[in-house]
Amino acid sequence: MPKLKTKSGAKKRFSRTATGKIKANVAHKRHRLISKPKQMKRKARGTMLLQHGDSKLVLTYMPYLRG
Repeated sequence: MPKLKTKSGAKKRFSRTATGKIKANVAHKRHRLISKPKQMKRKARGTMLLQHGDSKLVLTYMPYLRG
């Protein structure tokens, strides 16, 4: 059986927690921050956990992250 390739864009953007959930960065915090509300910028700090359906899609991009 040949090795499976990981999508290089996915390996830069997603990681896994100790309980097996998929962790990702929050969107909309890179540029044009003046026009965005302060509360939105506060909520975009750090990382977030993906929902179950989204994490199943990400795991198809990263076959060796399944564990």
